[in-house]
Amino acid sequence: MKKVALSLASVLAAATFAQEASAIPSFARQTGMACNACHQQHFPVLNGFGQAFKAAGYTMMGSQEKVEGEHISLPATLNGSMLLKARYQMSTTTGAAADAVGGDTTNSGQWQIPDEFSLFFGGRVADADAMKIGFMFEGNTAGAMLVAGLKVPVVFDLGSVKLMAIPYLTDALGASYGFEQSSTGAVRGVRWAEHRKDISAQQYLNTDGAATGFAFVALHEMGYVNFSRYAPAFSAGAGAAQTLTANYLRVAVTPTIADWAINAGVQSWSGTVVAGGAGNATDIKPTATAIDFQAFGNVAGMETGVYSTYGKTATDSSSTAGFNADRNAFTVGADVSVIPHILHIGAAVRTATRNASTTKLKDNSITGTVVYDLAQNVALHVNHSIRSGDVADAGSTEKNLTTMMLEAAW
Repeated sequence: MKKVALSLASVLAAATFAQEASAIPSFARQTGMACNACHQQHFPVLNGFGQAFKAAGYTMMGSQEKVEGEHISLPATLNGSMLLKARYQMSTTTGAAADAVGGDTTNSGQWQIPDEFSLFFGGRVADADAMKIGFMFEGNTAGAMLVAGLKVPVVFDLGSVKLMAIPYLTDALGASYGFEQSSTGAVRGVRWAEHRKDISAQQYLNTDGAATGFAFVALHEMGYVNFSRYAPAFSAGAGAAQTLTANYLRVAVTPTIADWAINAGVQSWSGTVVAGGAGNATDIKPTATAIDFQAFGNVAGMETGVYSTYGKTATDSSSTAGFNADRNAFTVGADVSVIPHILHIGAAVRTATRNASTTKLKDNSITGTVVYDLAQNVALHVNHSIRSGDVADAGSTEKNLTTMMLEAAW
């Protein structure tokens, strides 16, 4: 029944969006569908169809020509795309000295062009009955190394359940990069607003970073489990051989309740990593826990996304493997499409504490967001965050931050 529903959804999506396909990144080229076939409200937030496409290992195809034969089914074209983020940021920091040169920091206004300029390839590798294999490659065109991320999901379709094995590596997105369906900031690259540390507890804790590992996923229409064995290192930059001694566990439920699509779950990072390689007596432990909630529905006829996250890290700064130690944070926010697929307005509140086990330093913020879609694949973003509490008053961080950004994919 689930296969029938997915096939029907594919046909309906193709019929609905094929005539207005203004975006042509990698997966749009492969499927022949427009961007909003897979994205809720605006990019990069995934809707149910986008989540199903991801769960099938990026292998679904439309009318694109294929290379097919015995034991082979490939797109005739290697589908590529690019993503650009160009932004301007202005901040105020209490007691900060003036920039020696304008633009040295965001305190005098800073143009970041590009903030990100990524090259993507992705799509089907194989489609053989109950086994599907796909891939997604991300390259950093401005970095010293081209490769910035890679994952190769191998999917075994057992009917109502899918089993997945996913080797992956990333220079900045963390262990959750292996597989994730929500847009709460559980993985850095898929979040509903640009100011990631103001709208996501996981990002405030700094649970992203380099990661190389193997994710094992069991997925059902009512939820999924992802267990990953990983190393907090980037194989491409740190050598191909890694010892995978850290653990990442994600458990999520995905019911639909009163016409609201829910994604709620818990994340846990644990294990022990030898710091500095073999022979170093100091071990570090990537220890953190997060709980998050996401719901998509309609309020007064307008598409709405509701998000809430909570997270905390270990108190010992020597045992966090890149995470910000001794922190906890809670966020709640909402994103409303005032004009469908064109204008989206949101807001979020963060309450957070640093040095939670000793002298508690409050680090709170309020964020407003606006996204205006010039096209399905081109958007203007404005985020404004007002920070308050002990950390902001001390002048050690940006007290207020405004970001204006052009985001485009093609």
